[in-house]
Amino acid sequence: MATNFVNIARVPELKRRILFTLAMLAVFRLGIYVSSPGVDRNVMMEFMGQAGGLFGLFNMFTGGAMRQVSVFALGIMPYISSSIIFQLLTVVWPYMHQLRKEGEAGRRKINQYTRYGTVVLSVLQSFGIAMWLESVKVGEMVVVDPDMAGWGFRLLTVVSMTAGTAFLMWLGEQITEKGIGNGISLIIFSGIVAGLPAAIKQTIDYVAGDQITPLALVAFLVLMIVTIGAIIFVERGQRRIPVQYAKRVVGRKVYGGQSTHLPLKVNTSGVIPPIFASSIIMFPATMANFIDHPWMNAFKDAMNPGNWVYNALYVVLIVFFAFFYTAVQFDPMDVADNMKKYGGFIPGIRPGKKTAEFIDTVLTRITVLGAIYLAVICVMPMILQEQMNVPFYFGGTALLIAVGVSLDTVAQIESHLITRHYDGLTGAKGPRIRGRQTIRGR
Repeated sequence: MATNFVNIARVPELKRRILFTLAMLAVFRLGIYVSSPGVDRNVMMEFMGQAGGLFGLFNMFTGGAMRQVSVFALGIMPYISSSIIFQLLTVVWPYMHQLRKEGEAGRRKINQYTRYGTVVLSVLQSFGIAMWLESVKVGEMVVVDPDMAGWGFRLLTVVSMTAGTAFLMWLGEQITEKGIGNGISLIIFSGIVAGLPAAIKQTIDYVAGDQITPLALVAFLVLMIVTIGAIIFVERGQRRIPVQYAKRVVGRKVYGGQSTHLPLKVNTSGVIPPIFASSIIMFPATMANFIDHPWMNAFKDAMNPGNWVYNALYVVLIVFFAFFYTAVQFDPMDVADNMKKYGGFIPGIRPGKKTAEFIDTVLTRITVLGAIYLAVICVMPMILQEQMNVPFYFGGTALLIAVGVSLDTVAQIESHLITRHYDGLTGAKGPRIRGRQTIRGR
């Protein structure tokens, strides 16, 4: 294993990509501590220490930036929300659907619209946060100078936080293009991992203060290990459809005739459904915190993680995005056409439309299992977590993202090593780590 890691240093391009990725993530972590102008982050940290529920979840996804009232307080969530909107539009709006069919040029145009959408959503969310910050008080006001509160403070907050999100969007694109792994996913991953030491310390303090019994802690640790094992097992699971290629004679040479398989992952959509579902839920729930009205207060309470309404909505959105993102990423008709073009066929299935229908049926069945797996992994630990009073960082969503992104990144590193005739990270005779596609680079 040590030799396999040494091989990384022997591939200059891979070493450069890894160092670039680490440097960009370090910039992100440093930016967390750059507070938005005109706020007292010590007061905000005290408030966040008392708050939980939605604020705890939001703080986790922003890597602690919300707690610091950082210029990165919005995190990368506006970009993800914008991506969801425009991916949905490629299905329901003919113009966007046509752009999607135009290949690389169309994809660049859609990415451009996604960036514009990110800025618009960032302005709306940062304006709501600015108004909310004016009302936050824990002994002292979060806004340093009360006379500063008003349109001047709101405009300053909107500009700084929108610029912070735009910078994170650019940072993620740079990591995807010049680094290793998917930039957007790695930014979320690094934020979650960075909060683990503090979460572990908080859990130890809970045990010392008899807020968590040792037996409950042991039970939760066992559950966490089982969850991680289940994630690794399912993420590497495949349904292999046998494919036979007919022999072709070109001149005096015979081509084809070999047997292979079409691998369909059990969880084709990866970590995208819980990330998308969290983003969709957090946007209206966050805005509800800024409106003092009985209906909004009831909605805000219902959207707290652990509430049955939140859990039910979370499950529905996870299942929806599991099917939606699988449909976006994998087109059975294209696969069937390519197989027919090169003389491939599934034994017992006619080439063309019948093959596409067969692949679509198999993909739908395994996507049902993948969606159920995602819902259970994300919701069940969250319910038990509420009962055991442990930090959000040990919830199923955080574990799924951390383990899933780790598998994807290691798979990309291994791919670089193998293409340059080095053993992968699991060794020459070991099983290859199979990654899956996450949020595509913009």
